[in-house]
Amino acid sequence: MDSGAVIKQKNQSKPVPVVLSGGAGSRLWPVSRASFPKQLWPLVTEKTLLQETVLRTCKQGFASPLIVCNQEHRFLVAEQLREVGVEHSTIILEPEGRNSAPAMAAAACFLANSDPETVMLVMAADAAIGDVERFIEVVEPGIKAAEEGYFVTFGIKPDKPATGYGYICAGQPLTAIENVYHIKGFYEKPDKAQAEKYLQTGQYLWNAGIFVCKASTLIAEMALYTPTLLQAVKQSVDRQHVDLDFIRLEENSFKSAPHISIDYAIAEKTKKSVVIPADFGWSDVGSWDVLWDIGRKDADGNVGIGVVELLDTKNSYVRSENHLTVLLGVENLVVVNTGDATLVMDKAKAQQVKEIVERIEKRGLSQARLHNRMYRPWGYYEQLALGERFQVKKLVVWPEAKLSLQKHFHRAEHWVVVQGLAKVTQGTKEILLKENESIYIPFECLHRLENAGDLPLVMIEIQSGHYLGEDDIVRFDDHYNRL
Repeated sequence: MDSGAVIKQKNQSKPVPVVLSGGAGSRLWPVSRASFPKQLWPLVTEKTLLQETVLRTCKQGFASPLIVCNQEHRFLVAEQLREVGVEHSTIILEPEGRNSAPAMAAAACFLANSDPETVMLVMAADAAIGDVERFIEVVEPGIKAAEEGYFVTFGIKPDKPATGYGYICAGQPLTAIENVYHIKGFYEKPDKAQAEKYLQTGQYLWNAGIFVCKASTLIAEMALYTPTLLQAVKQSVDRQHVDLDFIRLEENSFKSAPHISIDYAIAEKTKKSVVIPADFGWSDVGSWDVLWDIGRKDADGNVGIGVVELLDTKNSYVRSENHLTVLLGVENLVVVNTGDATLVMDKAKAQQVKEIVERIEKRGLSQARLHNRMYRPWGYYEQLALGERFQVKKLVVWPEAKLSLQKHFHRAEHWVVVQGLAKVTQGTKEILLKENESIYIPFECLHRLENAGDLPLVMIEIQSGHYLGEDDIVRFDDHYNRL
């Protein structure tokens, strides 16, 4: 990333893709969790949903993307952008998720500091689009309408009476620009009977949550309809500071902004809203039945991902990470195995997964929010075993990365190198460890682990002690400013 690009955000004559990467996607639990939400997973293709989103506008006449994400995901987001060659991006960090309206307001205020007339193409990071070429074609009249001061949204032509989406009713066409319509109204997720009626009229469209507008238009409409929100977010942007290659919004101001979606805040109120009917293979990837619907199926209608074996099984979705999962003589099931949690359900109950997550969270179980694999700026760790007074982890440290200089009061650690070359600080000594070599870190010993090679460093860490919590870390130096 280029920190100069982060601060100046040049080349404002081009529309700026604004990617909102918030939310936990709890209906896709146990894969999607707050610590590692669905947009950061490869659920539809070999690329993650975030990567697919930012790549849509690359080499299409757009400026470098601006991503608004949770501060806890910053290094993972940056790494995923680097993996697909997206450079000079701007990453704005939210102190906490406040829904889409504050996120869009932050992007608009940030861009307006350079050029208020900047056109924003706002996309959620967790949706799939099958026909990117068609998407770019449909966006073009949206940009024209935005330049004329309209707040543009896109409505997907429905092919079934879906009850999981909000709807938009298209009204009279906008005379100046083809395929753009005034909006009669926005409608909440309907029941099945109402959805059938919407489908029959041909006037109702699924609300895709994709918007195009000028930064100045959004700011002006927010000043009119949600002035408190705008004031809080603008103050937060004005008090921003640069943290490595990221823009950190000021915490207190941002947290005082109302928690509200852009639909409720602006789209349903403004007289400038227009809609473009579209058909570019959009899916919100919001639940397991949707992933079954868009997935590649075998002759029996099954989608199988990972280590799975299916016999006499029909119309089911099965995803298994690292473990063998077998289905025999069943139909219409969703089975998801992530190693530390397993979900088995009737496919028709896909919308109720969120309720299960809430129940698990009330029980105080970490699986509701945290993954077995936890990403850090230096790489990630994965819990392999946990028992009384011991824990075993796998650590993967990226090339040129290093952990903080730290010590623990309540645990000792044994490190074994599985792959790569490790540079270990142990007290006042620095030691190089090759594959199959190990070292012991006693209680209260100042230590640091660094990847000294060109390949990812893979370690096995064995912790022992009466307390093994992640908060038993005292940092003395950190390359990633986590002191």
